[in-house]
This record gives sequence, C-alpha cells and structure tokens, in this order.
Amino acid sequence: MLSVKKFGAIDIGSNAMRLLISNVVDNGERVDFNKVSLIRLPIRLGQEAFTDKKLQPEILQKFVDGMKAFKTIMDIYDIEDYMAAATSAMRELEDSAEVVELVKRESGINIQIIDGKIEADIIFNAHFKNTNYRDSNYVYVDVGGGSTEITILSGQKILASKSFKIGTVRMINNMVTDELWASMKKWVKKETKNLEHVEMIGSGGSVNKIYKILKMEYPKPILYHEFKGIKQTLERMTFDERMSFFKLNQDRADVIVPASKVYYSVMKWADISILHVPKIGLSDGIVQMLYKKSLTNT
Repeated sequence: MLSVKKFGAIDIGSNAMRLLISNVVDNGERVDFNKVSLIRLPIRLGQEAFTDKKLQPEILQKFVDGMKAFKTIMDIYDIEDYMAAATSAMRELEDSAEVVELVKRESGINIQIIDGKIEADIIFNAHFKNTNYRDSNYVYVDVGGGSTEITILSGQKILASKSFKIGTVRMINNMVTDELWASMKKWVKKETKNLEHVEMIGSGGSVNKIYKILKMEYPKPILYHEFKGIKQTLERMTFDERMSFFKLNQDRADVIVPASKVYYSVMKWADISILHVPKIGLSDGIVQMLYKKSLTNT
C-alpha cells in the first residue's frame, strides 16, 4: 500500500535560513524522498552573532518575520511534522534562549539549537543513504558560515570527526586566526596520513554553487585541477564581477571565495584529487530523521 508523508525542515544557518518541504513516498518496496519546495531567505545571523554576540533589532525582526512566513508555508502544505535546527550563529548568541522564546511566541515554531557534532551527524547520515559511494576512503567536509565540520571515513565507517570554528562569515570578518587554521591543517594531515586513495565529499551552499558554475551533472565529481581553476577565477574577480558573471546572489558572492579556500586546502592537505558534491544538506538529513521518527510512532 502506497504511503505518502509530508515533512518540513528548517535550517537556520549563519549565512541564510532555509525551509525544505518534502514528500516521503513508500510503496512497500522502496522509499523516495521528493523535494516539494525549497525556500531560502538571505538573513545573515552570523554577521552579528559572531562579532557582537547579539542580534540588532532590525535583523531580529527579519528573522522572526521569516520564521512566521515559514510557519504559514508549512501550514499551507499541511505537513505531518517539522524540525527547526539552528547551528553556529545561534549557538554563539548570548541571549539565544530569549530569541528562541520570542520565535516560539511570535510564530509557534520550536527551534532546537544543535551542536557541531549533531549537525555533522545529521548531514552525514543523509549523504550515506546514497548508494553511489563505494568502499573507499573519504574526507567529508561541510563548510558553513560559522563552522566547518570534517569527518574521516573508511567506506561508511567513521574514523574521526571534528568541528572547527572556521566558517565563511567568520572568514570575511577576519575572525579566523592563523593558529586555528594551522590546527585544522594538522588534524586533517594526521587523520589521513595512513589512508590510501582518499576522496572528498563536499557539502554546503557554496560548493553546490561551484558545482553549478562548472556545469557539472551529478554524480560526476570535480577533479582537483578543475576545482583549483575555479577557485583562482573566483579570487581574481571583484564582488560585482562574481555577481554579474556567475549570477550569484549578494550573500553568496562574498562567501564563495573563503569557502573555496577551505575545500581546496583540505584537498591539498589530504592529497585528494576527486571531490563529490551530492547536493544533500542539513534539511535533507532532518527530513530523513522525521521519517524515521514517524515509523516508530506508528
């Protein structure tokens, strides 16, 4: 018997907030996760969260209005369940509990502030629903506005995992020290030195945009020299040139350069020549979690 369930996943990041509406279709033999709608709002919480530890009234109001809009959309789609997950920007607010309470009061949405490890686990589990990955060694890298999550894998077995406070919004605000950068380099080299033929799995809005710029079609990976070439091209361009030539939004045109630096650096440190971009993020992982939860409740 065919079963269709509808879920909402809200990803409150440092550079933007997203709402994913998905249908989960179970025909008894297989389960398909079908995206119905994806709405992205360019509300950059990290700009103030990382520098002032507090949101200015104007950005706070935009955030609340965005959450109210998300609630209306979820109601229209008549979803079965939802989860709203907030990551590094909300983790660093001094008054995060008050902000969560305000959003609950104004929109009815419950926000869960998750740590870097839980964030990485949710995304990682979503990636490995994908059967295209063979039994190889991987460095899984998710670059966000506030942090970079790195997981070292042999096949689908996790060997090591760590979250670094190196994110694109922090980088454009000159908040990443040489010491922190060196610590990430040291950790990646140490954890991959005994692994042969390491490949990378990249996650995050910027690497997905780079994949699109290169006109790649999934599951074709990006090769090291291809990634190096587009990274150098992006670095040479001005902000306005990146916007006009690659048709980037303002809030992507600035962070895509530091993001490319993180992915490229990890590729160099771990001697990686292949980068996979599965186009799966936190929202997709949340939907899969909600579906599993629904099965235990039936």
